[in-house]
Amino acid sequence: MDAAMRPKDPFIGREILDGQFQIIQKIGSGGMGSVYKAAEPKMNRMVAIKILHPRLSGRKDLASRFRREARAMSQLSHPNTVRVFLSEELDDGSLCIVMELLEGRSLNQAVRRDGPMPLDKAVPILSQVCGALQEAHVMGIVHRDLKPENIYLCNQGGLIDYPKVLDFGLAKVTEQQMRPGSLILTQEGMVFGTPEFMSPEQAQGKPLDARSDIYSLAVILFEMLTGKLPFVTQTPMEYIQKHVLEKPRTLAESAPERGYSQQLEFVVAKALAKRPEDRWQSAIEFARSLEEALAPPASRPSSMLDARMLGVTPTSVVASKWAALSVSPVVLLLVVSVACMLLGVILAVAILQWVVR
Repeated sequence: MDAAMRPKDPFIGREILDGQFQIIQKIGSGGMGSVYKAAEPKMNRMVAIKILHPRLSGRKDLASRFRREARAMSQLSHPNTVRVFLSEELDDGSLCIVMELLEGRSLNQAVRRDGPMPLDKAVPILSQVCGALQEAHVMGIVHRDLKPENIYLCNQGGLIDYPKVLDFGLAKVTEQQMRPGSLILTQEGMVFGTPEFMSPEQAQGKPLDARSDIYSLAVILFEMLTGKLPFVTQTPMEYIQKHVLEKPRTLAESAPERGYSQQLEFVVAKALAKRPEDRWQSAIEFARSLEEALAPPASRPSSMLDARMLGVTPTSVVASKWAALSVSPVVLLLVVSVACMLLGVILAVAILQWVVR
């Protein structure tokens, strides 16, 4: 349709929430709503505003989910999670979420443009994403729609390709997905997701927990490292079937020229296990296993910053450093014995000098 004939977006140029924000342009859209770039003059900053499609605001199930997940996102504070500033209802009944505006590109765009990532670049990105997921999982929030489009690589504070996780728990349950060929599943109420990155239990409409996100993240990592998905299919429905029934390809089968180690193969295969109980049981455990596959423990640097990014308490890092400095009991006993002998000699000399005087 010609741009001149296309219906004008009713939100562009509009001031909302008592003039607090002025919407400038649309920067994205999906089945649940649209995302706009907006100015917040009082704070002298630009923000992103996600608005639930007005036609969906009357759907109590979707409106309730939108509000509930907006509240959950506003509680997340991990630096690798997109920040949510507030969620409100507009005058016309539309629901909106105001969040930080990100400048950069999605992980999907990065892999499509640049091809497979080097291991030493992919693992730090995934480790930080695991940190964001760990915080959410501890709070009982499961993403349920992890995919490369929902991981944004931005330039922030001098850091390049700094990952931000988007859309925690914001179910995309209607019409359109960002990845071509995706579809919506409905079974026992509200089951949804993107088939390429669904866990087996999600594909079957079963209850989901944090381990479902770990499976999805492993599929994302597989694509980052090989440029391919772990299953060869022609249709979205085939992805669903293979997630449930078929063993995934190995990294070596998909990218033999890259020479990935057996340890890395094991880490990825465990994360892609069909049964949740056979996978890594937490995002932080998955991150640590990836870092160990990247470099042996003796040569891998440890820092407080890395610990915080992964959600590890600094005290555990300090404890590990003290442990590295510990000596065997035999050596310690020998040192104490020598010190006692020297002290005895010094005391004897002092007493002798006093007697002579």
